[in-house]
Amino acid sequence: MNLLIHDLDEKEWGQISQDYQGWEVIAPSKEIKPCAGCFGCWLKTPGECVIKDGYNRMGYLIHKADELVVMTRYTYGGFSSFVKNVFDRSIGWVLPYFRIVDNEMHHKMRYPESKKITVIFRGHDLTKEDQADAKHYVEAVCRNFNGVIKDIRFEETTQLQEVKESSAGSQPASDMASGKTILFNGSLRGDNSNTSKFLNKLSESIGEEAETISLVPYLNKPEELVQTLSGADKIVLGFPMYVDGIPSEVLKVMELMEKICPPGDKKIYTVVNMGFYESCQIKNVLRQVRKWSQKCGFSYGGGVAIGGGEMMGALIQTINAPAGPVKYVVEALQTLGAVIGNSSAIDDIYADAYKFPRAAYMFMAGRGWPKAAKQNGLKKKDLLRRIEN
Repeated sequence: MNLLIHDLDEKEWGQISQDYQGWEVIAPSKEIKPCAGCFGCWLKTPGECVIKDGYNRMGYLIHKADELVVMTRYTYGGFSSFVKNVFDRSIGWVLPYFRIVDNEMHHKMRYPESKKITVIFRGHDLTKEDQADAKHYVEAVCRNFNGVIKDIRFEETTQLQEVKESSAGSQPASDMASGKTILFNGSLRGDNSNTSKFLNKLSESIGEEAETISLVPYLNKPEELVQTLSGADKIVLGFPMYVDGIPSEVLKVMELMEKICPPGDKKIYTVVNMGFYESCQIKNVLRQVRKWSQKCGFSYGGGVAIGGGEMMGALIQTINAPAGPVKYVVEALQTLGAVIGNSSAIDDIYADAYKFPRAAYMFMAGRGWPKAAKQNGLKKKDLLRRIEN
């Protein structure tokens, strides 16, 4: 079985559908739900997502495929929000346990296989830099999923001449400015997320009042969320890294902002965390936020990349945080906070654990998964489950 994942509209698909007769096809659908970051595909129903919307077995479907082709609109150096959603929902394909690949922490494989992957990016007038960014992103995804890149291609598409549909009407962006700073929590775990903890620590150093809003209440009303974000002069995008990129639901908000927000003197900052130890793996994500800012006509002011997110989130609010493993994270957030308060900009900061070795982090994480699974009535061996049909 061969598998195609695409984001084409009906007209575009009609032009090429004959080329994929007999293939399993995953096409755009409003039925797909975003990954909730709940780890249920590891700790409750190993190998498949707990959200039963027809996409709960995406990891198994990729496993079954002899070859995988991904056809996606080029979006800030990576996949479009729909294609990204499919990959976010496929994380059960791998195990929660870690391995080292090219001196980076990645997931162990649930199935002993290497998947051949072809990615076709569609876009208008993509530069060599755009193409290089996309290739770097695909390489990162394949490194974690043990994929083998068969081909990466770029197809030219017709540029759409769209007029921005600002909900604020024709009022100039400068007149809309309110002086507001918004800290946007893009984690679907809401107030219980590591993202929330990092943004709370950041807010202490900004030196001015900042409003924190969560993505969760706006899941079914993205236009209202974008209108709120549009009224801010400074926006901090906070979220966890999913599948080496921006979570699909955050990416969807960014796509909508590009479509309807007028360009203007708006500064964008970001705080991104992940479960892997090395913060350098977040570089593709920060690059995507920077490219999105440029695309929207905003100014990118810098960001903080945080490795070892689960441990750092647990330690960030402790009394001895400035001297413990989270020391570099605290310092980075304090630096970014001062920059936001001054409406200035810095180079991205990569914050790793302070005097806490990777081997110890991997050991602790490896012991934690069976304990968490036990609370759901699972045994250690159940985490390794392989779906057969």
